[in-house]
Amino acid sequence: MCLSLASHPRLCLRSRPFQILLFMKSDPLVSVVIPAYKVAPFIGETLQSVFAQTFTDFEVIVINDGSPDTEEFERAIQPYLDRVIYIKQENRGASAARNAALRAAQGEFIAFLDGDDVWLPAYLDEQLKFVEKHRADLACADALHFGDSHLAGVTYMESCIGKGPAEGEVTFWGLIKGEQSLITSGVLARRKLILDVGLFDEGLRDAEDFDLWLRLARRQARMVFHRNVLLRYRCHKDNLSGDQFNVLARGLRAYDRVEAVFSGSAEESAALLSVLKRRRAILEFELGKLYLTNGDFARACEAFDRANSWQARWKTMFLMWFTRLAPELTQSLYLRRRRLTTSEP
Repeated sequence: MCLSLASHPRLCLRSRPFQILLFMKSDPLVSVVIPAYKVAPFIGETLQSVFAQTFTDFEVIVINDGSPDTEEFERAIQPYLDRVIYIKQENRGASAARNAALRAAQGEFIAFLDGDDVWLPAYLDEQLKFVEKHRADLACADALHFGDSHLAGVTYMESCIGKGPAEGEVTFWGLIKGEQSLITSGVLARRKLILDVGLFDEGLRDAEDFDLWLRLARRQARMVFHRNVLLRYRCHKDNLSGDQFNVLARGLRAYDRVEAVFSGSAEESAALLSVLKRRRAILEFELGKLYLTNGDFARACEAFDRANSWQARWKTMFLMWFTRLAPELTQSLYLRRRRLTTSEP
C-alpha cells in the first residue's frame, strides 16, 4: 500500500524514490531519534548498538538531513530498513532533522542519539530506571570519548571537571554559567515536554540543543545527571560538535540568542547580563588562545580585545599587548607554558 508522507505520521521511507511503507511498531515507550549527516562510515555501528539494547520497547527514527553521502549511507542502513522509520529531507540542519523525527515519534520518551555515537547494551534500560527512581523529566548519562581526540579514554563528565559538578539536578543558571553541560546522545527525555516548549529552534544551525535545555529548565522540567557511563562518544573532525573553534563560536552565538529571547524580572535580567558578560569574556579569551596557537595573531588580538571589553583582566590585557608587540615570541612562550602545564610532548 502506498501513502503520501503527509497522510500518515508513521512511515518508513525506503531508498527507492516515493516508495513508502507502513512501519508496524505501535505505541512504543521510547522513540530513538537519530539525525544523520555525513555519518555513512559510522551509522551501521550506531544502529547495531541500538538493536543490541536489553530493553526492546522502542522505535527508531533515522533522519537523513540531505547528506552528500546518501548513496553510501543507504547501503549502510540497508540491513536495518525493515526495523526503522527512515525519513529523507533537504539539508535543513540538526534542529529540523530532529524536529521531523519528534513529529513522527509515538514514544512517551525520546532518546537522542547522533549517527556516529554508540550506546552500551543497557543504555535504555538503565536510563528508564533512573528516570523512574528520580521522578525526572530528563536524564543525561555519562559517555566515554573515543576516536581521534586527546580526550579518548576520558569520560564526558570528567572532561567537564572545573566547570562544576556533573551531578544532581541540571538548572538554568548552571547551564548559563557554563557549570553544567549535557551530551545530546546521552539524553532521554519526556516527549510531551519537548513538544510543549516548541521543539528545537530551526532558526539555529548550532547550539540548538543548548537552547532546548535552557527552555526546558525555564519550564521547571526536572533534569538530572546520571553518572553511569552508558555510551561512547565518537570524536572526529566531521561530527556535530566540530572543532574547538566551532565549539567556542557556537557558545558565543548561544549566549547572543539567550540574551535576545530571555524574559524575566528586572532582577533576573540584570543577573543574566552579568553572567553573560563573564561567559563571553571567558569564551573570547579561549578563542584568542586558539588563534595564538595557530599563528593567526591579528584574530588573536581581536579576540583578546573583545574578551577584555567584556571583563577587564590583567591576564587578558597582558596577552593582547604582547601579541601585538611580539607575536611570535608570545606564541612561543605560551606554547612552552602550555606544554609544561599539560605534559604535552
